[in-house]
Amino acid sequence: NAHSSTPCTKVFVNGVWMGVHRDPANLVKTIKKLRRKDDISPEVSVVRDIRERELRLYTDAGRVCRPLFIVENQQLALQKKHIKWLNQGYRDDDGEEFKWEHLVKTGIIELLDAEEEETVMISMTPEDLENSRLQSAGINPHENDGDFDPAARLKAGINAHTWTHCEIHPSMILGVCASIIPFPDHNQ
Repeated sequence: NAHSSTPCTKVFVNGVWMGVHRDPANLVKTIKKLRRKDDISPEVSVVRDIRERELRLYTDAGRVCRPLFIVENQQLALQKKHIKWLNQGYRDDDGEEFKWEHLVKTGIIELLDAEEEETVMISMTPEDLENSRLQSAGINPHENDGDFDPAARLKAGINAHTWTHCEIHPSMILGVCASIIPFPDHNQ
């Protein structure tokens, strides 16, 4: 019943109301965990709108998704061993070569669409992530910078945030396709 007094969250799949759920936070957490373990497609998007009490799942084709590194406990899920495996053509127990798909399937990279992107905190660089982690530990990350940095005034002040994702490279903010266009930041 849509007018029930019990606080429920409406669940939509591709814009169609499918039902209600009493514990949306746990449902979102479970769906994201399943997506990162490759139990459900990595292209499935999960958006929780707390104010409207809605949970929207998108599985339809044609949505533009972009890759981001996953951050867990203020640390990148990507480790040096993963980069080494990519460079050396590492093969797993099944004899399958470690490639991009493995980074997505093992929860190191996540594909987010524009709507889900609004619900996450994205660090622009791993350095910003490190500075934020140092700052939250009470350490000034720029304390020992004795050199004059002319670009320092252009950099945003890093506050202690709870980051959920990190850009692969700042130019990737425009997406994979736009990144192959020469000079995408110049018009004409």
